[in-house]
Amino acid sequence: MLSSKPLPECWGHRGASAAFPENTLVSFEKAIRDGCECIESDVHVSLDNVILMFHDPSLDRTTNGKGLLREHYWYGPDGMEHLRTIKEPKQSIPTFPELIALIMKPENRHVKLNVDVKVYNDPDRIFSLMRDIISVQPDWEEALAPRIILGLWHSKFIAPAQTMLPYCRLIHIGFSINIARTYFWESCSGFSIFFSTLASAHGEKFRKDCKAAGKDLIVWTVNKPEYMAEAVRWEADAIITDVPHTWIQLRNSLKADRKKTLSQHGRSFLWTTWRLYFPVVRFWEIIAWYWLKRLGGPMQKYSLIATKKTE
Repeated sequence: MLSSKPLPECWGHRGASAAFPENTLVSFEKAIRDGCECIESDVHVSLDNVILMFHDPSLDRTTNGKGLLREHYWYGPDGMEHLRTIKEPKQSIPTFPELIALIMKPENRHVKLNVDVKVYNDPDRIFSLMRDIISVQPDWEEALAPRIILGLWHSKFIAPAQTMLPYCRLIHIGFSINIARTYFWESCSGFSIFFSTLASAHGEKFRKDCKAAGKDLIVWTVNKPEYMAEAVRWEADAIITDVPHTWIQLRNSLKADRKKTLSQHGRSFLWTTWRLYFPVVRFWEIIAWYWLKRLGGPMQKYSLIATKKTE
């Protein structure tokens, strides 16, 4: 018997990043036009305290700039405000206020914003700057704050987020089920987990535990229809994708006839794709662990209840 649970939401990964330069206003606008319920984007901070929607710590891969973003000013003759994307159509780097302005337009007030808080950031600095921008918006407590979802990789961000942005939902982003369970289970209302991790045996157990506990389950980055169909079988709450139009079209087909549409997308890839095998999944979990430890320091356990008691 097929589940009657609502189909997963569509979250545009860096906007509609397959069609337009990632993390740009045109990419975000395209994702919204495609039908996304949420925009996923990343944040870094310039030397002059401007929050930028940008994925990499370095400017080199996606823009005509060079070097680490955090070592450059936004304003000025040589500021990053003058940089443009390498990918056409060439675009500027958007700021956090610009993205907030986009989702605060009357026609976009149904759209949520998933902010991927990169571990390179200083927690107090980034959340203080975000708070100042959010709190000056008209009717922000009702019209904006409930739509902002903070995606955290490292546990050092939990307590500052709870203190400075207590009105924002927290989710954990990661590759590792062990990290999710150990350091984020109590504090986060949802988990944004790499598809391959969730396809494993311990991923299946985690999916069931999330469902039992009422935790949202978000899957990334899912671009193939057969992977999207599998996320539906998992009863995921949201799919993060570079190709929002692909998921929206498939979702419409599923709404019309879920059984028939799922039957057209087999599951053989789960056994024939080497990237989904446990040794490979485990390798990426270990790499993620060392990456987080090197950049953010050792993980610590934080309890939402304990934090509230000490306030």
